[in-house]
Amino acid sequence: MRERRYEKELRTTMKVVVVSDTHMTRMAKKLPERLIEELKSANAILHAGDWMALSVLEMLEQYAQTEGVAGNNDGSEIVARLGWRKLLEIEGVRIGIVHGHKGTGVRSDTELNAYRAFEKGQVDVVVFGHSHIPVKRERDGVLMFNPGSPTDKRRQAQYSFGILTIESGKVKSAEHIFYDNKN
Repeated sequence: MRERRYEKELRTTMKVVVVSDTHMTRMAKKLPERLIEELKSANAILHAGDWMALSVLEMLEQYAQTEGVAGNNDGSEIVARLGWRKLLEIEGVRIGIVHGHKGTGVRSDTELNAYRAFEKGQVDVVVFGHSHIPVKRERDGVLMFNPGSPTDKRRQAQYSFGILTIESGKVKSAEHIFYDNKN
């Protein structure tokens, strides 16, 4: 008789907190409590630019490994340390991070700028910022995800950030967290 082995499939679920446009310390002196709540259980953190101070990176790194890029309001120190564009893989999902402020020459089309920052087939997800407008939509098979801003909502009704849940090499969910108070 032939022996059969059944191994339980191991599933790793990753919680990735996504932020952009923190504009600290001009728009806030500290991370909002609602964001901190989610950071406490994060496996990774992505920041799509406009940090304005490297101290924000240090704050986020206290919770989980943090990756990010520079934005148009970041100084030369942040640009030198993080660069304008980044490709990474989290549990088999290819993620591109870019601020979205340059690229197509069309200033108002942040999403298109972000999409064109990566070659076709290079990424599964593009995380971007710049507009402060939360976006979650598919574009030619690529999830385009802008978390909005946790500290500078501009013309948006609420502050926001995002959470990507990655499981078994796929984005299981992408959601925005909205709240009224940035304290």
